[in-house]
Amino acid sequence: MAEGNRRVAVFSLGGTIAMTAQTGGGATPTLSADDLVAAVPGLADTGISVDVNNFRQVPGASLSFSDLLELAAAIQELPVDGVVITQGTDTIEETAFLLDLVTASDMPVVVTGAMRNASMAGADGPANVLAAVRVAASSEARGAGCVVVFGEEIHAARWVRKTHATSPTAFTSYPGPIGYVAEDRVRILARPDSSPTIDPQGTTSSPRTTVFTVGLGDDGTLLQTLGDHVDGLVVAAFGAGHVPMACVDVLTDLAKRMPVILATRTGSGPVLKQTYGFPGSESDLLARGLISGSTLVPVKARILLQLLLMTGADKDQIAQAFSTIS
Repeated sequence: MAEGNRRVAVFSLGGTIAMTAQTGGGATPTLSADDLVAAVPGLADTGISVDVNNFRQVPGASLSFSDLLELAAAIQELPVDGVVITQGTDTIEETAFLLDLVTASDMPVVVTGAMRNASMAGADGPANVLAAVRVAASSEARGAGCVVVFGEEIHAARWVRKTHATSPTAFTSYPGPIGYVAEDRVRILARPDSSPTIDPQGTTSSPRTTVFTVGLGDDGTLLQTLGDHVDGLVVAAFGAGHVPMACVDVLTDLAKRMPVILATRTGSGPVLKQTYGFPGSESDLLARGLISGSTLVPVKARILLQLLLMTGADKDQIAQAFSTIS
């Protein structure tokens, strides 16, 4: 099908891309989805039909699981070729991974945003929206899962991370982008393995989960206190999955009471299984009942854990789901 015969739905959730500077104050979300689409030079020339939806108008930091599950339900049955979601960059990597887990069709779902609001010189929102619409409309992106498009690079939801607080090139991924947009053409170079699929209609509870980042000299006291207030925990451990020896007994106790996911705080690479054997090493912690987060960064491990708990999954089912992540 020619690009000009394609239809894309754009859902605006707010964020920097929808913000303008206010007199006497900072930037706040003021632009609608219609405003965002109207500000994109060259979009009309593509011939792609665009349907706009003002879904939310909040900063990315204020989005919730209920917002995103409602969004997932809204896009599932749309009679379109692809979907673009614009939102604040603070939580793009989490939104994209959540949508990757709860959307099962081959239809491209593209998340984008902006690092510079519309009042600033060199605002990047229009270019990002144009590239995102092209990706969403393309046959090349079908079956690639949810992706993030930023700076004309296409990143898999599983791998993408925001790695800079202010740079327009804030979004990166390891082992790298899965594609890019150049001369109006979408090029997909690689596709990640499929993520586990979670039925969003099966989410009935509201568990409390969080990420605990291990630091030098941790003695387990804060971990113990935290364990009294959560239903599941992700431990962002040193290196390939290591914690101080003083934390081992606390984590052993917590793993008997709830799912505890062992992730690496490094930002890339896997949690190992059997390379090290000292108390607090990855093999020691896994033997004590912690569940490997594999290559998921801690915030994404929490997204998967939260959704699984929301569907009523038990510890064995949670371990099975995490074991499918390569």
